[in-house]
Amino acid sequence: MRRFIIFILLLTVGLLQTKAEYITVDGTQRMYIVYKPNNLGTNRPLFISCHGANQDVYYMKNTQMKMEAVADSAKFLIVFPEGINLRWDISGNSDINFILALIDKMAAEYDIDRNRVYLSGFSMGGMFTYHAMNRIADKIAAFAPISGYPLWGSSANSSRPIPILHVQGLTDDVVTPDGVRGVLTNWVERNNCNPSPTVTRNYRGYSHAIMSVWGGGDEGVEVRLLEFEGKGHWVSNDGLVTGEEIWSFCRKYSLEKKTSPYVSITAPKAGLKYICYAPAGEAAFPDITITARAEDSNGTVEKVEFFDGTTLLATCTDKPYEAVLTEAAAGKRVLRVVATDNDGETGEAAVEVILQAPTSSLILSLAFNKDGILPAGWTTYDGIERRTGYSSGYTSGARVLKFTGSSRGLNNGLYFCNASGNIRQGWAKFGLPDGGTTLSLSPGQYTLRYRVCNWDRPDFSPVEIRIERRTDGVRIASQAYTPTINIGNDVSNNFSAPEQQYFEFEVTEPGDYVIAFYAASAQLADGVLGQLSLAANSYIPTGIKEVYDLQLSEDVIYDLKGQRVNTPTETGIYIRNGRVIFIK
Repeated sequence: MRRFIIFILLLTVGLLQTKAEYITVDGTQRMYIVYKPNNLGTNRPLFISCHGANQDVYYMKNTQMKMEAVADSAKFLIVFPEGINLRWDISGNSDINFILALIDKMAAEYDIDRNRVYLSGFSMGGMFTYHAMNRIADKIAAFAPISGYPLWGSSANSSRPIPILHVQGLTDDVVTPDGVRGVLTNWVERNNCNPSPTVTRNYRGYSHAIMSVWGGGDEGVEVRLLEFEGKGHWVSNDGLVTGEEIWSFCRKYSLEKKTSPYVSITAPKAGLKYICYAPAGEAAFPDITITARAEDSNGTVEKVEFFDGTTLLATCTDKPYEAVLTEAAAGKRVLRVVATDNDGETGEAAVEVILQAPTSSLILSLAFNKDGILPAGWTTYDGIERRTGYSSGYTSGARVLKFTGSSRGLNNGLYFCNASGNIRQGWAKFGLPDGGTTLSLSPGQYTLRYRVCNWDRPDFSPVEIRIERRTDGVRIASQAYTPTINIGNDVSNNFSAPEQQYFEFEVTEPGDYVIAFYAASAQLADGVLGQLSLAANSYIPTGIKEVYDLQLSEDVIYDLKGQRVNTPTETGIYIRNGRVIFIK
């Protein structure tokens, strides 16, 4: 009996906390519920959470968001408004006016902080959240749409730069993830954020979570995309809790003007990897130019300091704000920028980059590990759309394919195609900076191992493999190969293993290079790339003096005493492919 009474009391308390309340807006009575934590206090934040189409406020509160524990801990008020006929006005002002009226009422009844009001919504509520970005950015400090965006396309013309966190399930078949990045790109441009995101896989230790961050926006705003693999059209609360993540993002923002300076690093891209092949201990990584933006809303920026970890690299007192890191050693580097304004207040930004010097074969295809992604390090172009890694959520076009046939030659493969049919308009390249990796090669002989097949070319179409200088795209070596395996346009098809291919090439000048795979110059010509690795066979000593072309039938090496040797010496004559190289 005592347990029953306690249960009734708890149920009663819950109902009292979530009773229906009403407000008249534009002559129409509107319903909402409020969750108020105990000991809320005054001047606390307000979080507004909008339900999906044909759902209601109770379903949003109890089944979807489940944010009470977060609100209890952080002490903020939650309002769940209900749309007319359980839908939202995503083109007009009726629900915009509803939200504005709720903000006024919450300010009058609970003394909320008008500078810290946040708006979120699921599905159609997410679409309404995007609609509100352009209408009431002066009233909402941050926006967090979930599994909802304008399916017909959207503009980004808010009255101020706005912070956005979009949450999306990658197997959502109601509001599919295909168009999310296009919509977010508009907001990245409007906010003047860095165009290339920082991508964190296994976000916060959860293997199904991927966080992409476009940082460095005006007034310190960011655009974020949190993606859940294997999640459909619902709010994900297993493991990583959506409501907790949204609150962690929103609470950083306020409409109140910040007095310390804003600073962001515009280059290099966070997480950028510099790979340099060189003899042991001789890796010469390219110079890293660090550029930054800094501004102060209530004064002037007096200086911008650049650091490699704690080591000061440069101090700039005028634009452009930039510094150069030279002769860096392999490993992780934390590049920091500190801006100081005329009041002595500071703002700081940092990015981490990786400098890697391979000592053996580097397996580039290890990154082909998840369906629907473009791996870090890779850039693709099909003659219409350019994609850069790391990015995810793709269900068509260039992407990693996961094969499921009972008999398959590859578990995963990177698909690329030529949609336009024009020459070299369909490609996948490794080593372009926008893809997140640069590739530096010292003079030497290299072997590229790869397997490639066609995806949907029953009559087969060739693939050209080229090694290109990154600075000007000039080819230094190439190889053509026509696959003998066609998968048949279905990941569940059975197919045998593509034959292992070997591409040996020589680099005579140190520099930055790109590994490029080109589909044939025919419409929808394609390739699927797998099991790719790069190894340095040997390094030619530096100090090449002269090069002559001769007609010789074999590769030979002589030292200066005229003795034939197996590997290049510090001084000598090296003959390969009919070319004689005199070494100082």
